Amino acid sequence: MKKILSIILCAAMLCALTTGIAGCSGGGAESKGEVNVYNWGEYIAAGQDGLMDVCEEFEKETGIKVNYTTYETNEELYSMLKQSNVSYDVIVPSEYMISKLIKENMLQELNFDNIPNYANLDERFKTLAGDPEGKYTVCYNWGVTAIVYDKTKVENKPRDWDALWDETLEGEILMFNNSRDAMAIAMQLCGIDPSKCTKEDVDKATEKLKEQKPLLKKYVMDQVFNEMEGSQSAIAPYYAGDIAMMMEENEDLDYCLPESGSNLFYDAFCIPTCSKNKENAEAFINFMHKPEIAAENCKYLRYGTPNTKAIELLDDEIKNSELTFPSEDYLKKCYVFADVDEDVYAYMQEKFVEIQAN
Repeated sequence: MKKILSIILCAAMLCALTTGIAGCSGGGAESKGEVNVYNWGEYIAAGQDGLMDVCEEFEKETGIKVNYTTYETNEELYSMLKQSNVSYDVIVPSEYMISKLIKENMLQELNFDNIPNYANLDERFKTLAGDPEGKYTVCYNWGVTAIVYDKTKVENKPRDWDALWDETLEGEILMFNNSRDAMAIAMQLCGIDPSKCTKEDVDKATEKLKEQKPLLKKYVMDQVFNEMEGSQSAIAPYYAGDIAMMMEENEDLDYCLPESGSNLFYDAFCIPTCSKNKENAEAFINFMHKPEIAAENCKYLRYGTPNTKAIELLDDEIKNSELTFPSEDYLKKCYVFADVDEDVYAYMQEKFVEIQAN
């Protein structure tokens, strides 16, 4: 999910996907093979802002080389797994994609004997909605969607999602460039529970998004950072942890947790069936939940960590931030995406493409 990749970071950290996956920096320990990690863009502490490069530390501690590449959406991840011959060992899908991958037998059950740091997780994150039996996932991060806005361009603080349909901001509004998040916002405004939607609900959301389109500057994902940090746009929906990071880069930015509630999402470590290095993958997942490692990732990402011991290592500014750790009262108003029926999911994507094309 979630932050735009800079050219410098790409050169320093990422490995190019050409005919295969190339390796990143080697470790100091005796070589013990490799692990191919496929993660969201800028979704891990990699030495930025004086923080630890956690992949480098993993290599030093284990002797396992990390081959690290990124994607921008769950759909891109799914497409790569279905259509590519590349083998990945660790992936980090979101809640609804986890459910879809399990249904299609695309994930392996985890050997939790190899992941003892799983004990550090809060119990609420051990049985996720997409994996109710807790066989395939170890929660990495969680959060909610919210609204970021530029105080120099938006006169009154937004209160709810309808601010993204404000005609006075025509040409300066950004919108999610993925069907699930965009449709969910529209469904909320139509009084629909996005976690249990039908084709009829998709139709209603489609009409709502068609009303919005003439007001938009563009549909975005990672581009939202340049747009909002550079004061090039007025308002956008995005993931709350990322909004906290944007606000650190531009003092004119502020946020709104929509009064009607929001999407409570989580991303989890999984091992796809194409993995050729399962034990190394489990070692990587276990390392990521050492308290000091999970804390470094939380400091960088500003997403909520499910690791209770890691939270103890955070400073009060992060612990008390409702963008990183929304209150229990707010979370009660939030919903989690369930995996909709395949035909509804396909219809949602079809209608979203139609909205963008017209």
